[in-house]
Amino acid sequence: MISICPDDLSALENYKLLIGSVIPRPIAFVTSITEQDVVNGAPFSFFNVASSSPPLLTLAIQRSEGKMKDTARNILNSGEFVIHVTDEENVKSINETSAPLPPDQSEIDISGLTLAPSSQVQVPGVEEAKIRFECILEKHIELGGTEHEPAVDFVIGRVVHYHFKKGVYKEGKIMERELAAVSRLAGTKYGKIGEVFSMERPR
Repeated sequence: MISICPDDLSALENYKLLIGSVIPRPIAFVTSITEQDVVNGAPFSFFNVASSSPPLLTLAIQRSEGKMKDTARNILNSGEFVIHVTDEENVKSINETSAPLPPDQSEIDISGLTLAPSSQVQVPGVEEAKIRFECILEKHIELGGTEHEPAVDFVIGRVVHYHFKKGVYKEGKIMERELAAVSRLAGTKYGKIGEVFSMERPR
């Protein structure tokens, strides 16, 4: 067993160990809107479920050189956003949205994705996603870094509306094979849903 203290490592070294160890990670594709009504789209793999009652989803949005990313700033300004599940059919288009663009230019325009109106929020989603969650901001927490320069914007969103494509939703359940979600590994690697097995919990 190799034992390492994280305090002895740089931020980049810790990052590489964490993203290589915590796998697979689901990928959230998030749309938000600027104060000038430009739709921003970006993928995030520090993403998960926090609660089912009420339904809450979490995003950990890493800052770049101490600066808040467009998605986090937009969410704080508007209080609304849409999270989409990344799948085998849309992952290439979603990857295109990770290009570094200025805030006044929409990543949707270069991705080939199609905007779709939302039901409960002003921020549109994208039609190509098999699942999307309309969210309102529940809580924002600054984490990591230093007291005066945090490293992460931790966003908790309350789901106010679900959208499921036919075939993915059946009798209150999600069909994982039809969804074909992809996950993030380390570096440029991604994963698909492979062998699935069942195991009963002890009674």
